[in-house]
Amino acid sequence: MKKKGILGLLAVAATAILLVGCGKSSSTKTTTITVGASSVPHAQILKHVQPELKKEGVNLKIKVFQDYVLPNKALASKELDANYFQHIPFLDNWNKENNGSLVSAGKVHLEPIGVYSKKVKSLKDLKDGATVLVSSNVADYGRVLTLFKDAGLITLKKGTDLTSATFNDIKTNKRYLKFKHSYEAKLMPTFYKNNEGDAVVINANYAVQAGLNPKKDAIALEKSDSPYANIVAVRKGDKNKPAIKKLMKVLRSKSTQKWIEKKYKGAILPVSAD
Repeated sequence: MKKKGILGLLAVAATAILLVGCGKSSSTKTTTITVGASSVPHAQILKHVQPELKKEGVNLKIKVFQDYVLPNKALASKELDANYFQHIPFLDNWNKENNGSLVSAGKVHLEPIGVYSKKVKSLKDLKDGATVLVSSNVADYGRVLTLFKDAGLITLKKGTDLTSATFNDIKTNKRYLKFKHSYEAKLMPTFYKNNEGDAVVINANYAVQAGLNPKKDAIALEKSDSPYANIVAVRKGDKNKPAIKKLMKVLRSKSTQKWIEKKYKGAILPVSAD
């Protein structure tokens, strides 16, 4: 009887331990983070990695923005945990103008900026005095200047830093091209479709959103070794938070890179490392 009693007690104890273990696994802590993003391709990429993050215990909420102004303001004011829409020169410029301290958590992909035209098939075909429409995004001016410099249409002043260059840094402009740059970036595809200007410079996210394929439709396209890769930005001190590190891990995983390549057919280029 004593032996049976001891065995019975052991069985009860084992069951209790099992129940406690089950209780722990069922109450695994989930962290929720909110990330602001441009609709294409950023929000699409984030939506793709949501299931994988959920497995990692991270509940990802996505807030879509239609401009380049509000996402950093929302992040700085703690309405967001991170944002995903910009490159480092843009972030540096925003920090400078707004006395900000946002930082990069890492690079994810490159959106090659391109020149589009319904009037010519090459930059070299632009006529004297041609008008080139560019957005008012100062951080992209160096990228635009590089395209025209590489085509042999302009030269830049000695010592020009492309990450902070403006159109005032043009030294020679043998075709007397007129660069007009007072427009919102999201309006550029509309200008192109309405055949305004002789050429229009469009960021890849807005180009793709408008049904264009930068790789096929642009008459000049930024090279893949560009330093303007898009990043995930966070507040200073948040880069090493577990949820942010998990976000970066899945965004830069091989499976996500392959998905980006297949989804955007080369119009969006994945970046595997900083």
